[in-house]
Amino acid sequence: MPPMVDEIQSDDVLKNIRVVLVGTLYSGNVGSVCRAMANMGIRDLVLAEPRICDKWEEAARMAVHATDILEARREAPSLAEAVADCAFVVGTTARGGLYRQHVKTPREVAPELLRLAANGKVALVFGREDKGLSNDEIGLCTHLIRIPVHPDYASLNLSQAVLLCCYELWGALGAYEPPVEKSLPAAAVHKQKLTGMWREMLLRIGFMKEDKADHMMQGVQRIFSRGVYSEDDVAIMMGVARQADWAAKHGAGVKPKGSTSG
Repeated sequence: MPPMVDEIQSDDVLKNIRVVLVGTLYSGNVGSVCRAMANMGIRDLVLAEPRICDKWEEAARMAVHATDILEARREAPSLAEAVADCAFVVGTTARGGLYRQHVKTPREVAPELLRLAANGKVALVFGREDKGLSNDEIGLCTHLIRIPVHPDYASLNLSQAVLLCCYELWGALGAYEPPVEKSLPAAAVHKQKLTGMWREMLLRIGFMKEDKADHMMQGVQRIFSRGVYSEDDVAIMMGVARQADWAAKHGAGVKPKGSTSG
């Protein structure tokens, strides 16, 4: 039985994923691809039939801190040779046609590709900047993917396409762990005490009067419960800040110009 995605070790599977660029024209794109790969933990880069027409210094500049991937790149005279040791070859295409109708999105196919990469090498193949992959090259692919974009402009920069595909693989791994709040959730008794302290403070600085305190505190409690969200919330908190500043300078109970309190 093939492993489930959550059973796959990220380091093991990522080392089995190769990015193949076919007929690349610009070294800057190669450098940007290296940076995108490094962002997602993928390090195997092969250039098939490269047609670089500018200087490699631009590639190093665009790679930033991923120059190790750039320097370790390999070149192959054809796509067939670039993927010869790969069990699965995933072509990317923005074009339509009879042989390109079975495309899936990177997000749809990412879990399957990770399971495949747990058992063999998977090549992600990206075509030429000017015309993509040929039909013959598509014929070498076991899978096809298309990045969904707005139909008015379907062309993506090469490094953007690589980043999006690699991002979906990284996301499907589930390896990212978002930061967790270290402080424990506040207990209800502490929240009630905080509300009471604010009530006393707002009365003391003159932000509100006693006969309207219950009404105003409902707004304050709503802000405490959900955070500053609406324009009304912002107005209340800015009014508190103005009144506190005024009270500190002139004494409590004096209403500053522009105060929104009643």
